[in-house]
Amino acid sequence: MPAEWEKHSGCWMLWCQRSDTWRNGGKPGQRAFVEVATAISQFEPVTMGVNADQYENARAMLPSQVRVIELSNDDSWMRDCGATFVVNDNGAVRGVDWVFNAWGGLEKMMYFPWDKDALIATKMSEIEGVDYYRSILVNEGGSIHTDGQGTLLTTESCQLNPNRNPKLSRTEIETQLQDYCGIEKIIWLEQGVFEDETDGHIDNLCCFVRPGVVALTWTDDKNDPQYERSAAAYDLLMSVTDAQGRSLEIHKIHQPNPMYMTQEEAHGLDVVNTAFLRPEGERLAGSYINFYIANGGIIMPQFDDEYDAPAMQTLAELFPNHKVVGITAREILLGGGNIHCITQQQPAP
Repeated sequence: MPAEWEKHSGCWMLWCQRSDTWRNGGKPGQRAFVEVATAISQFEPVTMGVNADQYENARAMLPSQVRVIELSNDDSWMRDCGATFVVNDNGAVRGVDWVFNAWGGLEKMMYFPWDKDALIATKMSEIEGVDYYRSILVNEGGSIHTDGQGTLLTTESCQLNPNRNPKLSRTEIETQLQDYCGIEKIIWLEQGVFEDETDGHIDNLCCFVRPGVVALTWTDDKNDPQYERSAAAYDLLMSVTDAQGRSLEIHKIHQPNPMYMTQEEAHGLDVVNTAFLRPEGERLAGSYINFYIANGGIIMPQFDDEYDAPAMQTLAELFPNHKVVGITAREILLGGGNIHCITQQQPAP
């Protein structure tokens, strides 16, 4: 599994429309998705998968350079249900089709059914004409992050959650990740971002920015529940080496101030066939780490917050050869994730 900063042939996304995930019939979310797709398309080709009943609307809203295809889906989290692409020593690209159970299956009941999402990875591989592997591991793309040199980051709170792979031991889960991602060492962090609906995906907490260098979400407020999580992650990252034997260099990126779902936002959601609700006053798992690395570009979330500019400045310093583009991303956050969660890179052959 290549690092995200390695060359891409394109980026995949899925159009949002679920009225129990995206408020006001998905319209505010769709406008945010258009901004993200438009920004990424400055740097690399973008494909937007769309349900048939939204095809004409999406095609009209998206710029002409974004490819729009009919791709049946249950919701729009391409990072998690889509294929994880890998490259072999000859440069051939193949897909990995993880088992998708919508972040916890019937036990968690984020939404049901998810059978269309479970077919996305296979369809992506078929559309691109690449072979693919099918793993037995329940896994989401947002729960893994690699440096392209044999090291993978993940969290125990997600991978070892009994709502994912209750019949697999930690060693068996490690073997699946090693076999299908082609990695040699896994760095396990305990927990992700506070109130992250995914049970703590790594892509909201920390990521590699280049080999041996990690960006980590942070807060200086010791009374914030996130402080203990980030501090524990920092201590662990400082104590380990990567697959190449390097000690890690850690860059803290201060999180936005705590954000909460407003009454208006909560009332804009429909209650459909789910036991999972997003009530007024719920804390949102805001993080600047949830950015996408494109070919020469960084597409990062902004929240109209005092920490927006410092986060953008830090990423500009960490990626001196990339143009950093900020996208107002609260609408995506209200749906339960952010920019990295709705995108999936396809590495170039």
